[in-house]
Amino acid sequence: MRISVKVVVYVAAIAIIFLFGIIGTYILGNYQDNFNVHIGSLLDAAYFTIITMTTVGYGDIYPVTSLGKAFVMVLIVLGLGTVLSAITVFSSDIVNSRLDKLAGKITGLERRFLKNHIVLVGTDVVNMHIAQKLKKERAKFIIVTYDKNVAEQLREQGYNTYVADETNEREMRKFELKRAKSIIVDMHEKSKIIYTILIVRNIAKDTKMTAIVHSDEEARNVQSLHATVSVMNPSEIASQILSKRLVKG
Repeated sequence: MRISVKVVVYVAAIAIIFLFGIIGTYILGNYQDNFNVHIGSLLDAAYFTIITMTTVGYGDIYPVTSLGKAFVMVLIVLGLGTVLSAITVFSSDIVNSRLDKLAGKITGLERRFLKNHIVLVGTDVVNMHIAQKLKKERAKFIIVTYDKNVAEQLREQGYNTYVADETNEREMRKFELKRAKSIIVDMHEKSKIIYTILIVRNIAKDTKMTAIVHSDEEARNVQSLHATVSVMNPSEIASQILSKRLVKG
C-alpha cells in the first residue's frame, strides 16, 4: 500500500520536533539546571516534551531560567502548530473521503488497493453478466458508470461501483487503469463508446482491453482507432451459434 506524501511529511516533522524537544530538554535540564527539577534521563525528557507539545502541562516540571523558558516557548509553538496542522489536514482528508464515498466517488484509500483488478466501464447487458460471474468467483473488479442511480443500486447489491464521467480523462485516471488486469467497455450510450475507448487507451496503453459492440460498423470504428483493442459482438456470436444449430437440426 502506498503511503500519502502528506502523511510522510507530517510524521517526519512531528518526529523531528519530538527529538528536538527530548534532546533540548535533556541538555538544559541535566547540565544547566534550567528547570525546577533535575532531568537526568531521556525518559523524563520525553515525558516533558510530550506534555508540553500537547499543552497538558501538569506543572511538575517547568522552566526557571530565561533560556529554559525560551526553549519551552519554541517547543510549544513548533510542536503544537505542527500537530494541529496535521490534525486539520487529516480530518479534512477523512471528511473529503466520506463525501466522495457518499457521492459514489473513489477515495484515495481505495485507489491504493487497486492492482491487478478488472475494470468494467459501463453497465450494459454484457458487463452486468460479467459482474455477476466475477462476483460469484470472488474476483477483484470494479464497475464504473456515470449514472448515480445505477451505481447506488449496484452498491446495494454488493458491487464495488463508482460514479465517473467515462469521457473525462482526469476522472478515469483515478481507477489505476495502468495497473488493471483487464478493461471491458460496454456502454448504453453508443455515441460515447468511441471517445471512452480513446480516453481509456490513452491512460492504459498496455492493459488488455475489450470493447463490446453491437454492429459491424461499431466494430470497424473501434478497430480503426486501436488495433490493440479487442472487439466482441455478442449479437454476431449468438447468431452464428443459432445458425449452426438450425443447419444441424
